[in-house]
Amino acid sequence: MAQKGSQLDRETFSCSICVDLLKDPVTVPCGHSYCMDCIKDFWDEKEIYSCPQCRQTFSPRPVLGKNTMLAVLVEELKKTGLQAATRADAAADDCYAGPEDVACDVCTGRKLKALKSCLVCLVSYCEEHLQPHYESAQLQKHKLVEPSKKLQENICSKHDEVMEIFCRTDQQSICSLCSMDEHKGHDTVSAAAERTEKEKELKVSRQNIQVRIQDREEDVKVLQQEVEAINGSADKAVEHSEKTFAELIRLIQKRGSDVKQQLRAKQETEVIRVRDLQEKLEQEIAELKRRDTELKTLSLTEDHNQFLHDYTSLPPLSESTHPSSINIRPLRYFEDVTAAVSEAREKLQDVLRETWTNISLTVTQVDVLLSQPKTRADFLRYSRELTLDPNTAEIRVLLSEGNRKATLASEQQSYPSHPDRFTGDHQVLSQERLTGRCYWEVEWRGVGVKVAVAYKTISREERFNECRFGHTDESWALQCQRNTFIFCFNSVRTPVSGPQSSRVGVYLDHSAGVLCFYSISKTMTLLHRVQTTFTQPLYAGCWLYYNTDSAEFCQLK
Repeated sequence: MAQKGSQLDRETFSCSICVDLLKDPVTVPCGHSYCMDCIKDFWDEKEIYSCPQCRQTFSPRPVLGKNTMLAVLVEELKKTGLQAATRADAAADDCYAGPEDVACDVCTGRKLKALKSCLVCLVSYCEEHLQPHYESAQLQKHKLVEPSKKLQENICSKHDEVMEIFCRTDQQSICSLCSMDEHKGHDTVSAAAERTEKEKELKVSRQNIQVRIQDREEDVKVLQQEVEAINGSADKAVEHSEKTFAELIRLIQKRGSDVKQQLRAKQETEVIRVRDLQEKLEQEIAELKRRDTELKTLSLTEDHNQFLHDYTSLPPLSESTHPSSINIRPLRYFEDVTAAVSEAREKLQDVLRETWTNISLTVTQVDVLLSQPKTRADFLRYSRELTLDPNTAEIRVLLSEGNRKATLASEQQSYPSHPDRFTGDHQVLSQERLTGRCYWEVEWRGVGVKVAVAYKTISREERFNECRFGHTDESWALQCQRNTFIFCFNSVRTPVSGPQSSRVGVYLDHSAGVLCFYSISKTMTLLHRVQTTFTQPLYAGCWLYYNTDSAEFCQLK
């Protein structure tokens, strides 16, 4: 008896959503009570606010306040041991239907989980109420399936009859009364017969899918082999280039060493020659000074005879072995060497510059395995499912459709502070980084938007338009307006021609440095092609100009 009373109390004070004792209980307008967090989470996932038990709807969304009296009762029950009883009965709780389970349509009060659904009765049964279908010979003919919440979809909304007929003319399920009314004269068969035909088509479809899977798996193997070939070829090229440039460095160093040795040898020879001449001239100067001193002394002799005797006795002055004046030409030999080395350097720089340009172009133009796609089907092979990063969205950019759509709202959004958030322009980046070959499409509406790609390092603050897509060398953007397209890069705006369309396709081959924008309508038309070298992974982006402008990453199939 006590156990029955405990169970009753537990059911009375339990939340039908989490099937546990009420936490911060609140009461909705219809009178039913729930945990505050449970009913909030339940309503957050719905567009129409209703009671999970009686399905009564409320508009606008009710403002919830804690039911203090109910909270006190729950606390009192906890003190009397209700919580312990709840834990003891936890295993039994698994039998009861939760919000995500299919409930037994026969149970009264708290409903048990359905074990099967009957396609004839259009009712779901728990294990107990299902027994007649196992025991009655008539009921054993009914079709039992796994529990389903969609049984009512088998009932004709107009005649309230089971839809057992399929109208091939209108491609829809109908009841027998429909076949004699608005579908009279149409091509109709039983639902079972139509299923048999559809299963044949399904089988063919699966076979085609299996063939495509095998083809794609073979393609994956080929691509894997190509990756290995690319890596091997690149490794060999890197090894060879490192070896070649090392040899060039050694050759230049050797030539520099040879020039240095020649200069030093010539320096030594010239210095010895000049110093030898200098020494001889200094000796001649000393001799001339001695003779000048002797002549001066002789000129002071007062005795004429003595003067004549001494003068005639002087030995003749030796003749100079060098010209009376030495013409030293400016020694420009080493300056000429400097000029020659500088000239060699400039020629080498010119050669390296030209060669490097050729090497760089050769690297960027390497085409791996496949050429650029030609048809839209080819492009769709590289399609990427992209989502927008809320941490980068400017505060007036509203994200929706699973963060695939960006709309410029009139009011600021309650985004938390984040270093990646744009603060200067109404724009947002994707969460996914883009490398290799990628293709995506953007559906746009409004006055004007930009479909862009950018490095993640692009500025987040508005300072001389440094963060706006297409105004720096870190982003490339196609501006889409009602009557024109404009390509923007590094603040250069280039008008491009093409059929007007509300959908733009973007193709990126990161390793080849190729970026293409296409107008997508009945045909696929190239609007603009970029050939460059991307130095970082890219991110897709959208920029919005005016209120209600929107851009949405399309789901491609």
